[in-house]
Amino acid sequence: MILKYALLAAAVYGGLCLALVLFQSRLVFLPSRTLAATPARIGFDYEEVWLQAPDGARIHGWFVPHPEARGSLLFLHGNAGNIGDRLESIAIFHRLGLNTLIIDYHGYGKSEGSPGEAESYADAETAWRYLVETRRIPAEKIVLFGRSLGGCVAAWLAARVAPAGLILESTFTSVPDMAAKIYPFFPVRLLARIRLDAKTSLASVRAPVLVIHSQDDEIVPAAHGRALFDAAPEPKQFLELRGGHNDGFLVSREVYLAGLSGFIQGIFPAAPAENQSRRVGERPSEV
Repeated sequence: MILKYALLAAAVYGGLCLALVLFQSRLVFLPSRTLAATPARIGFDYEEVWLQAPDGARIHGWFVPHPEARGSLLFLHGNAGNIGDRLESIAIFHRLGLNTLIIDYHGYGKSEGSPGEAESYADAETAWRYLVETRRIPAEKIVLFGRSLGGCVAAWLAARVAPAGLILESTFTSVPDMAAKIYPFFPVRLLARIRLDAKTSLASVRAPVLVIHSQDDEIVPAAHGRALFDAAPEPKQFLELRGGHNDGFLVSREVYLAGLSGFIQGIFPAAPAENQSRRVGERPSEV
């Protein structure tokens, strides 16, 4: 009987390990196809952008122009939802005087295909080429911003191109590191096919880095943010927030805005006249 139960337990354990391998992508990527809103809801003009990924999939995004932009920002969002859930951040970056390009990865929103690590990297690189080659924006005028999983994608891209700066918000060091926290009883470091290793990517980044993390983050421990900061080369800054993983930038709004503004100001010193007329982060009056 003991042997029977031991074999049954081993079979169950093995089955769960197999499930972690087979359904890994579904555990990491949580896309939504429904766009809840567009930048028009917060009073901004925007352009629909359609890009073609290397595999032929059409990738959807928005380009939100600033009339007197000091620079541009490529926004790479987290693992859940889609670009329609990031209007608060779009408004903040617009008030900082930046053009913003935000895209949905494969399988998110209106973008075609299925999500994956390689696909996300390709989408980010395609968006970068769109800014540099199609819009002819100099690389030294583009900041990469990634939140949570998007920070891993942004770090990967920053290691291969030459942006003006890199901002990582609420980002984990790697998928295996996160999986070890969530599934401590499984050999997840051996089972992980998806790496999304921001910590390793940072070693090759040659641009100013801002790491933003909340000490109260209930999903990605604050230790991940500190580890990323330690891995980043100089020059670098760390901005500590309060609040949860998904609302820290709102809970700590004033600290967050001041930290972002200081970092952007250090990269793009000239502030546009429109930006000086409103308090940073203030919503349009019609919202």
